[in-house]
Order: sequence, then C-alpha cells, then structure tokens
Amino acid sequence: MLENTEEKENILFSKCCYDWLKQKEHSVKVSSYYNYKFAIEKHISPVLGEKTLAELENYDFNDFIRQEKSLIKNIKNEKQDNLEETDDLDLKSIVTKLKSILNYITKKYCIIFDLDAFSVISANSNEVAVFKDYESHKLTKYLVSSNNIKNLGVLFSLYSGLRIGEVCGLKWCDIDLEDEVLYVNRTVQRIYLGKKDTEKTRLLISKPKTQKSKRKIPISKVLLKQLKELKNKYPPDAFVLTGKTDKFYEPSSYRYDYKIILQKCKIPYRKYHALRHTFSTNCIKVGMDVKSLSEVLGHSSIGITMNLYVHSNNEIKKKYINKL
Repeated sequence: MLENTEEKENILFSKCCYDWLKQKEHSVKVSSYYNYKFAIEKHISPVLGEKTLAELENYDFNDFIRQEKSLIKNIKNEKQDNLEETDDLDLKSIVTKLKSILNYITKKYCIIFDLDAFSVISANSNEVAVFKDYESHKLTKYLVSSNNIKNLGVLFSLYSGLRIGEVCGLKWCDIDLEDEVLYVNRTVQRIYLGKKDTEKTRLLISKPKTQKSKRKIPISKVLLKQLKELKNKYPPDAFVLTGKTDKFYEPSSYRYDYKIILQKCKIPYRKYHALRHTFSTNCIKVGMDVKSLSEVLGHSSIGITMNLYVHSNNEIKKKYINKL
C-alpha cells in the first residue's frame, strides 16, 4: 500500500499498466494478451502513461474520453476509403481495459479513482447498427446468386452469427450436412506484438476465445442448398472461403471484400460485426429464447447476450404493448 503522497508521486501510471499486463500474461489467451498490449501502447499510455498515481487520483477521466474520441475520429477520417481498417476502434473496449487497470491499482495501492465518466460510455454503447430487413434480403439475394465460395462468409455471419475470425478459420470438415450443423473450432486473428518487436504483428490461427465459443450451430436453410452443391468439390481440410488447405483469408482482407459487396448492393457501410448483431436481433424477433441464442453466439453468460447483442426496436415494443 502507498502510505504517503511522496510514494504516489514517484510511481508512473505506465509502470502500473505493464505490471497489470504481466499479471495477465499467463491467465489469458495469447491473442487477448496482445490485444491488451495494443490498447495500452496505442491508446492508454500515450495519454496517461506519464502521469503519476497522485495526479490520477484527482484526474477527470472525461478528458481521456474526449482525447480518445478525437483520436478515433481522426483515424476514421484519414481512412475514409478503408473504413474496414477502423472496425476494431472501439472506445468502450479501450475504456474497459483502462477500468481494469485502475481497479488493479485500487486493490494494490488503495487509491480510489473517480470513474463516473465511464458510466456514460456504458450507458451509450448498447445501441449498435444492424441491417434493415430489406437490406438483409437484398444482400442475401446477391450473395446466393453470386455462387462464389468467398461470399459464403458473409452469409455465415448473417445467418449463423459467426465472428469474422471464425468465418476465416472455417473449414469444410467443420460442416456436417447430414445433421445440418456447423462446428466453430478455430479463429483467425492478426495480433499486435508491440513497439519493441521486430515483427510488429503476427497472423494467428487458434482455438475460439472461450470454451463456449467452441460450439455447434444449426445451419440455416438459406445456406444448406449452396453448401450441399459445393462441399464435395473441396477437400475436407480446405478452408471454406478459399477452397484450399494452405491458404486462408485474414480478417482485414475479408473486411475489404465485405465492403466491396456492400458497394455492389448499394447498401450503406456498416461494421462487419453488424452482421452478427443483425442475426441475433432477428433471432429474438422470430421468438428464439435468449439462452439458446447465447449458446449459438458462444457467450459465457446470458447477460452478455442481453447487454451486447439483443437490441429491441419500436416494432417489437409496439407488438407487446398492443397485447395489453
């Protein structure tokens, strides 16, 4: 514990960040560890790293939020022609990691921080973009008629809720047409290694994020016909999107192809993850219970599904109010 102000003034926040990161190193997946490291080195430390614990004790974290919003906005403005590269710029995710570091400091040094500013982020971050019904139908019609295995990934996300990394890692052997289910066994992710590494990033194929992320999902009838026509054309160990055993898409490349698909369909750009949001919202609209949806999405708890992926709308509210 820090007994006096002098000790607080001698400890930099950057040191605490890396102490927290070291603590996480052997308790989380490699990809998660480097995701934390990226957030610290690219977002948190540049703003707060040189501040002492004494300075942070009375710091207004609204200032950090303002700076982060400005940084993210500038990056997105610079990449207007490549919006898919900004999909991982998530203020809520950065703030979640910062709060975890601050909680670590509180437990270790008994310093209490004013975290009221972060509650605004949580309150405003549940609403996410989803595709309208007519956009989903238009997108589906284009993808089905294209008869291109590369486009299957977008359909898997829209009708099975797969994350982009899970789509990139999907192999033909993961698809069981007899039982009409698919298995999520791996994910593809490019991870940030750090400023001091010669190799700045690395492409990683690994098991899904959690045990529940490794799951079995019923195949939609929209996908079945195409899959039955295509599966026997490729070796079981081939990646679905490429049809090859030694070549797969990485998420950033597939985001670019997804962007082109939206342009061809004349549908306004939304993050790739909006496909997963749309899937979950549509499941709720047709009456799927939240527990089943949570299992399909691979969440560790129903609460995560409710808070992140189930988005009510006026149509649903009106339907139930009219039953009163």
